[in-house]
Amino acid sequence: MKYVLVTGGVVSGLGKGVTASSIGLLLQACGLRVTSIKIDPYLNTDAGTMSPFEHGEVFVLDDGGEVDLDLGNYERFLDSTLTRDNNLTTGKIYQSVIDKERKGDYLGRTVQVVPHITDAIQEWIERVANVPVDGKEGPPDVCVIELGGTIGDIESMPFIEALGQFSYKVGPGNFCLVHVSLVPVLSVVGEQKTKPTQHSVRELRSLGLTPNILACRSTKALEENVKTKLSQFCHVPEENIVTLYDVPNIWHVPLLLRDQKAHGAILKELNLLGKAVEADVTEWTERTKIYDSLQDPVRIAMVGKYTGLTDSYLSVLKALLHASVACHKKLVVEWVAASDLEEITAHETPDVHKAAWDLLKGADGILVPGGFGDRGVQGKILATKYARENQVPFLGICLGMQLAVVEFSRSILGYKDANSTEFEPETSSPCVIFMPEGSTTHMGGTMRLGSRRTHFQVPDCKSAKLYGNAKYVDERHRHRYEVNPDMIPEIENAGLSFVGKDGTGRRMEIVELQNHPYFVGVQFHPEFKSRPGKPSALFLGLIAAASGCLEAVLQASGKMNKVLINGMANGTAMGKFYMNGNVYSNGNGLHH
Repeated sequence: MKYVLVTGGVVSGLGKGVTASSIGLLLQACGLRVTSIKIDPYLNTDAGTMSPFEHGEVFVLDDGGEVDLDLGNYERFLDSTLTRDNNLTTGKIYQSVIDKERKGDYLGRTVQVVPHITDAIQEWIERVANVPVDGKEGPPDVCVIELGGTIGDIESMPFIEALGQFSYKVGPGNFCLVHVSLVPVLSVVGEQKTKPTQHSVRELRSLGLTPNILACRSTKALEENVKTKLSQFCHVPEENIVTLYDVPNIWHVPLLLRDQKAHGAILKELNLLGKAVEADVTEWTERTKIYDSLQDPVRIAMVGKYTGLTDSYLSVLKALLHASVACHKKLVVEWVAASDLEEITAHETPDVHKAAWDLLKGADGILVPGGFGDRGVQGKILATKYARENQVPFLGICLGMQLAVVEFSRSILGYKDANSTEFEPETSSPCVIFMPEGSTTHMGGTMRLGSRRTHFQVPDCKSAKLYGNAKYVDERHRHRYEVNPDMIPEIENAGLSFVGKDGTGRRMEIVELQNHPYFVGVQFHPEFKSRPGKPSALFLGLIAAASGCLEAVLQASGKMNKVLINGMANGTAMGKFYMNGNVYSNGNGLHH
């Protein structure tokens, strides 16, 4: 097993996660099998109870793991399926060691950070690194490990000590350290300054880790004299110093590393030059070119409560992007704070209220994502009502789907007090209720989590067609509340169809409104399984409906097991479609 460790220095937020994902993608393009591990030094067992404002979105895995959003980047770049064990936290390590101590596994010895915590970290890495994540048999070739935080942080010290021991344990040729650092450019003189990186590497070396490759973040490519200086003071060969300068979007980062032969340096350090093939990133390059060339905009109003931090909806944004690139549309996200749509805002700050409504009314489609808490709920309901009444393409996810049912019950069924018991426990018309198996005392890891199967009840519904006329689909969930099954007959008789249900038939998964261009609500989170080359079916439906080409996409999706759309224009799909190795073109229909 070979290991690539990605660390960060000087400041946080340099893009270690994207760098680690890009390295994995390049190694994968060289014919190697790759897995990933993210180390988070915080004491939380997982990311499940963290505020999106503080830590960004909580990414959910197939096995129900609530993990750091960087694992979402890994899955999207590598098209892999990770597990909760691929996210290692201080909380998990300490919990496992304390559990062993309580069971008497340490035979009365004094349990200490060294060697017990550090040994547990190394054992965890070795165990998880050998688990395949690509659906194939046998262990991967390379494990890319990202160490969260910044070198010098107190909370990451046990991990740094463990990784120092681990690099010695696995030996030269099996361990490569990529250090991501900052080379700032002072606006006064316009000179690239190397001192921050020098200090960061000196700190890293003092802790027992020696970088093999430097990945320097800067606004522009490193000058040759700067590389020479860094090489001299950091003891890293010039050819192993790469620049991660500012690019239009993160899809350029793997290409940036490829152009500077970073993968060759890593393969050399890991003695894999004989096993690897020439990196083939043709498909990735073509997709990036399409992304850069997009001009025709599609405007999607994102009506949420965490609009102040875009990372709170990172996977939703990525899924929208994947779908818009597939439809050859330039994605424009209009951020609408849900609370700004409410009447109370009209009285307190009328200008803000008007601006929010102007954005909503100017959008080609409306998306109401998931969330927790009652702030902004009425605004989301108003946005949903606007989409329903004005035939605007709509996608509601998790809470967004539940609120679509609440709005329909209020407006169409006449239940003025219809609500979720999450927000109004004593409502006489509970459209959404707490799930019987949920815990009322513990918050962490107690929701309905992970991959669950949804069975389509109506074969010719839009959702089923978008999924390729599948009979069922497996998607990831994260919720405590569900649509009240006792109200389903009345709601369906009024025109809101529950076209997807779980295996028992009592838990509602997908809702569609009849006689509407595209009004879909889902209890699951389809964004978590969207990939650059394989956009989520329901996000593809939203973008296609907002672009006026939904019928073409439905026709294509209905005829193919796997759809890759390379071009759509003027309301009609005009691109290439791939199914089972055959190429199809589409004008006014599909032609082989």
